[in-house]
Amino acid sequence: MSDIVIKAENLGKKYRIGHQAESGRYTALRDVLMENARGVWNKTRDMFTGMPVVQGDTHEDIWTLKDVNFEIRRGEAVGIIGRNGAGKSTLLKILSRITEPTEGRVTIRGRVASLLEVGTGFHPELTGRENIYLNGAILGMSRAEIKRKFDEIVAFAEVEKYLDTPIKRYSSGMYVRLAFAVAANLEPEILVVDEVLAVGDAAFQKKCLGKMGDVEKEGRTVLFVSHNMAAIRVLCSRSILLSRGYVEKDGSSAQVLNTYLDSGSQGKADRHWDDPKELPEYELVRLRSVCVRDESGLKIRRIGSDNLFYIEIEYWNLKPGNRLGTTVVLFNQEGTCVLSSISNHEAKWHGKDRPAGLFRSTCQMPCSFLNEGCYKVTVIIFADHPGFSVLKEDECIEFEVYDTGGVRGDYYGGWSGVVRPILQWHTEQLNTGQLVLENG
Repeated sequence: MSDIVIKAENLGKKYRIGHQAESGRYTALRDVLMENARGVWNKTRDMFTGMPVVQGDTHEDIWTLKDVNFEIRRGEAVGIIGRNGAGKSTLLKILSRITEPTEGRVTIRGRVASLLEVGTGFHPELTGRENIYLNGAILGMSRAEIKRKFDEIVAFAEVEKYLDTPIKRYSSGMYVRLAFAVAANLEPEILVVDEVLAVGDAAFQKKCLGKMGDVEKEGRTVLFVSHNMAAIRVLCSRSILLSRGYVEKDGSSAQVLNTYLDSGSQGKADRHWDDPKELPEYELVRLRSVCVRDESGLKIRRIGSDNLFYIEIEYWNLKPGNRLGTTVVLFNQEGTCVLSSISNHEAKWHGKDRPAGLFRSTCQMPCSFLNEGCYKVTVIIFADHPGFSVLKEDECIEFEVYDTGGVRGDYYGGWSGVVRPILQWHTEQLNTGQLVLENG
C-alpha cells in the first residue's frame, strides 16, 4: 500500500462573485420594488436560457486556488501557511470534502477529522453530550468507539459541568475545546486543523499543540494552518506556502518560513554608499556602510533567535586627531527604543586620537537575547572630547529576528517583552515531607 495519503493534482477552485452598482442616491420604495421585479425576471430568463444565476449588476470570476500540486505521506505533519486570502482555508475545505474543486482532483486515503470553524458539525440545540456522539458519527465512528473514547474527550475539553447544556449557551472557547477534543481523540488517520485554535486561551492552545504532536508521533497525518510561525516550526517538519492561490514553495519548514517571512520585509539590512558625492555629509566623518552579519560573516536580514550576530558600521575619519565613538540604537516595530549600546568599553580606541582613514566598528548581539520581530537600527558617531554627536543616521537599516524554537521545550506560546534572554535558574528539594492540610 502506498504511503501517500493525500495527493492533489492540478487542483483549482473558482468562485463567481457579483458586484452591485451604487447609485449614491436615496432609494425609494418604488425603486426597491422595481429592482426586485427585475431580479425575478433575470433569474427566470437565466433559468430557461441556461445562463448562470448571478446576483448584482456585474460578476467576476475569482480563482482562490490554481494549479495546486502536492503529495503528503502517512505520518507527516505539514504546515499550510500564507497571507490572508492566499487560499489556505479553501484548500482545507476541499481536503475535508466540504466543497468540490472546480478543476483537478484530490485523492485521500484515510479518515479525515477537520476543525475549520468554531462549531463546525455541531447542532446548537443539542447538548455537549449529544454533539459528541453526533460529531463522532459524522467523522465515521461507531457508537461503541465513541463511547470508549467519551470520558477522554470530556476530560480533554474540560466541559464536565456543561455536558448536558445546549451548546448554543457555550462560549466560543468552549466550542473550540469540545470540537478539538472530538476531532483529535477519535483517532482519525488525517487531522486537519485551521487557525481556529487562536480562539482558545493560552493554556488550551498549548494543550492542543501538544496533542497534535502526539498524533504525529502515532504515525497519523496532520495538516495545520496557523499564523503562529513558532508552532509551525516546532510541530511541522514540512510546510507549503500558498500565495494568491498558487503553491509558491514546498519544502522543509525552515526554508519555507524563511521565504514567507522575507516576502513581507520592506526595509534594507545592508546600506552602502559607494559614491563619495552621495555620502551623508558630516564635517568630521563620512558614513560608508551599515549592515548585519551572521557568525560566519555573511550579510543577512533574518537571524534566528538563538544565534549571535553583528551590526557592522564602516566610516571615514576625515580629520586626524579626532577621538570618535560609535553608538547603535535599536527600535522595535512599535517604535519603542529597545536598547542602545556605546563603544566606550573598547579599550583600543576609547579616548585616543585617531588617524585619518577608513574604520570599521562592530557591535556583537548575543544569542537568545532579542524577541522575535523586526528591528530598526539608528547609528550615531560622536566625538568624545567635545562630547557631541558628529553623525546620526536614523533607522538606516532593518533586520528581523525569528524564533527558532530552540529554547521552548514543551512551550509553544509567544514570549512577552522586547528581550528574551536565557537566565540561569536553580531548583532544589528542601525536604521529603508532604504538606498536611487540617480542616477547621
